Amino acid sequence: MSSSQSREPITIEDGFKLIDAAVTKLTRIIEGKPEPPFLPEEYIGNYTIVYNMCIQKPPHDSSGPLYEKYGAILQAYDKLTILPSIMEKHDEYMLREVSRWWEINKIMVRWLSHFFYYLDRYYIARNGIPSLTVVGMTCFRDHVYEKVHFNVKQVVIALIHKEREGQQIDRALLKNVLDLFVQNGMGNMERYEKDFEDFFLTETNSYYSRKASSWIQEDSCPEYMIKAEESLKKEKERVSHYLHSDTEPKLVANVQTNLLVLVAKQLLEKENSGCSALLRDDKTDDLSRMYRLYHAIPQGLEPVAVAFRLHVTAEGNSLIKQAEDAATSGIVEEQVLVRKIIDLHDKYMAYVTDCFQNHTLFHKSLKEAFEIFCNKKVAGSSSAEMLATFCDNVFKKAANDKSNDDSTIESTIDNVVKLLDYISDKDLFAEFYRKKLARRLLFGKFSDDHERSILTKLKGQFGGQFTSKMEGMVTDMQLGKDQQTGFEEYLKNANTGKPKGVDFTVTVLTTGFWPSYKTSDLNLPLEMVNCIESFKAYYEIKTKHRRLMWIYSLGNCNLTARFDAKPIELIVSTYQAAVLCAFNHTERLTYQELIDQLNLSHEDLVRVLHSLSCAKYKFLKKEPASKTISKTDSFEFNSKFTDKMRRIKVPLPPVDDRKKVVEDVDKDRRYAIDASLVRIMKSRKVLPHQQLVSECVEQLSRMFKPDIKMIKKRIEDLITRDYLERDTENPNTFKYVA
Repeated sequence: MSSSQSREPITIEDGFKLIDAAVTKLTRIIEGKPEPPFLPEEYIGNYTIVYNMCIQKPPHDSSGPLYEKYGAILQAYDKLTILPSIMEKHDEYMLREVSRWWEINKIMVRWLSHFFYYLDRYYIARNGIPSLTVVGMTCFRDHVYEKVHFNVKQVVIALIHKEREGQQIDRALLKNVLDLFVQNGMGNMERYEKDFEDFFLTETNSYYSRKASSWIQEDSCPEYMIKAEESLKKEKERVSHYLHSDTEPKLVANVQTNLLVLVAKQLLEKENSGCSALLRDDKTDDLSRMYRLYHAIPQGLEPVAVAFRLHVTAEGNSLIKQAEDAATSGIVEEQVLVRKIIDLHDKYMAYVTDCFQNHTLFHKSLKEAFEIFCNKKVAGSSSAEMLATFCDNVFKKAANDKSNDDSTIESTIDNVVKLLDYISDKDLFAEFYRKKLARRLLFGKFSDDHERSILTKLKGQFGGQFTSKMEGMVTDMQLGKDQQTGFEEYLKNANTGKPKGVDFTVTVLTTGFWPSYKTSDLNLPLEMVNCIESFKAYYEIKTKHRRLMWIYSLGNCNLTARFDAKPIELIVSTYQAAVLCAFNHTERLTYQELIDQLNLSHEDLVRVLHSLSCAKYKFLKKEPASKTISKTDSFEFNSKFTDKMRRIKVPLPPVDDRKKVVEDVDKDRRYAIDASLVRIMKSRKVLPHQQLVSECVEQLSRMFKPDIKMIKKRIEDLITRDYLERDTENPNTFKYVA
């Protein structure tokens, strides 16, 4: 083809002959046949032929026929050369042929587009028809791709199956071939998706469904998860090596569904290797893998969290049963039980933090599990009472043993506050705790730092109202020390002087803070009466507006008892001291004489006399000598009593005040429900019954779980007291009475 331009118009026949010659040379070059490359002047000459044919004046302008000629060249090449060459090959050899001819086709289109470039610039642009590149792609799609894509897809899927089964395949070949599906979509993914991806995902689904059925039978849970994780990793590698990136989320979801979602129940509940066994055997790596696998799936962690909750609940219930079985005569070893529950909490919180990455779902499951067994009674004792008793023992022990490590106590306090969060009857705990705190404070078995530390933490967790009374009690003790110092100064300076031979200490308690105690008009020995009068005189100087009410049941005394063998110091309660002092002036007293002289109740006198005449230390001789006290008994001082100890603490039989605590809490709950109902109705004015009850439960559930029947009773009571009224038209709706 000459590069020189003829002034005469070029006919279509002449032009096409020159173009055909150039195309023949081009096909030989790109197919690798012996042919010298185009020289620069030849390349320019080919372009010039087309250019000259396009710029000729009508009727010699050949742009239209040249455009058709371009399409015909490619169509003939695709149908007569490329397609027959591909169709005679099979399996992987066919893929190699497809890959080779796909590359040749792209080169062919690129070169021809250069030759016919002038068409693209003007003719195609003016007429709004497909570009040369688009025509080239469309030809290949219609005459090659449409004929071979089904077979190609089948071979590709077969090769991927081989790779999944551990064989080596040519990944680069697959990448080139799959590019064919993408490119023939002409700018969208429809061909790739319909002609390859849908079939591939269906095959993947079948493949992993078979694998899951086989592995779930053969493998343990950890072995299965390792295989599942490895499969997911390899499928992601396939995407990076030869699949289109759009396939990844669909492929991963497909594998996850078959290997993890559909077998979740079987996998997690596998005997001796499921979630429960992994938790039991501390298999942290396997649990972390379980979390990783299921976390990647929407709602995937829910069955794992359920398995976790069921396991923790079973462990907790087992501890409760052990404690129930170990309880003798109704006495619960709360120290052992609470310690075990704390250890259980620490153990599973570590799993939540480490293996389950602090995920909220597992925090929720742990909370729900602990709420189940932490609210069960053991031998009649509620969890609120047991936790309060546990705290009492810890603090009394810490107060007695100064070598205790403060950090250990602080850690225990933190754990107690955590456990209390799971207990629904927090108000019951508060009341039991307050009773026991009172005894610790009054009998000096407390550490101010520890008591204030737990109150600060309880206040932070449950609010100031929860601890206000207890904080007041601790403050009273501090004020009491200052008051005692003032009283002793007063005695030194007062004319009356100190009561002879008596050391007297008074603790003034603020009535609203402390538990209510039984008072009695006990007739005290004269020495004690003098002490009380001295303090009254001092207190009246200090304050004019407060009235003292003496609670003798909480007092204690150190007496010296002069027995024949030796004097012994006795540490007794005020009641016990009053009974013993009654024998200072007489050898023998009947039960009736004692009750008349001391003005004690029958119940209290029986307890005191039992502790002095029937228990371990028999300071009084009883007639008749039986183990019970009756109103016809008589008593005399046992001067023959002796003991190797020089100091004896005489215990009183304990009073079970559990019933009273529960009654007090029930009474407080009634007030709390009333207040809540009135608060809600004051703000809402009108509410249906069900909504009022549910809002009341929601408001109060932070402190206790209100009983629905009790709420209904309180509503009726508020109606009779004219706080609420029923709607005349709808009796199930209430109105607030302003």
